[in-house]
Amino acid sequence: MNSPSRWFVAATFTVAALSASVAQAQEMKPVITLATARAIADGCEAKSKAEGWKMVVAVVDDGANLKYYSRMDGSFLVSVEIARLKAETSARVPLPSRKWGEFSTMIKGLDLVPGMISFAGGLPVMTAAGKHIGGVGVSGGSADQDEQCAQAGLDAAKDLLK
Repeated sequence: MNSPSRWFVAATFTVAALSASVAQAQEMKPVITLATARAIADGCEAKSKAEGWKMVVAVVDDGANLKYYSRMDGSFLVSVEIARLKAETSARVPLPSRKWGEFSTMIKGLDLVPGMISFAGGLPVMTAAGKHIGGVGVSGGSADQDEQCAQAGLDAAKDLLK
C-alpha cells in the first residue's frame, strides 16, 4: 500500500473511533427531551388556567437553546421575550432567575450582563440526580405568579426528569 493510501486508512479509522467516542459521550449526558419540555409547558398552562392567568412559557436546553414554547391566548406580547430570557437565565446558571437578581444587588455590574433577567419566573430544569439540563421561563403575571407556574411545570414533569 502506498503512503497516501495508508494515511487515508489511518485517518478513516481515527475519525470513526472519535465519532464513536463522541456519540457514546452524548448518550451518557442527560438532556431535556421534547416530551419533557412539553410536559413542563403543559404543567405551567394547567396552573395558569386554574388561576385564570394568561402566560407565556419557554423551555430551553442547558445551552439556552429554545426547546419548546407556548403562548396562551390573550397573553401579553412583551411576555414572549421575558419568558425566553427567564428560561435562558436559569439555563446559563443553575439558579432561579430570582436568585440571579439577588446576586446582582450584591455584586456590582452583574445586573449589566446581557441576556440575563434578574426577577422571578425562571427556574432551572434539573434531573432527579441533580444534573442541570435546561431552564423554564414563564411570564404574564406577577413575578411570584410566574415562578409558581414554572414550579408547577417542573412538578408536572417530575416523572420524566428521573
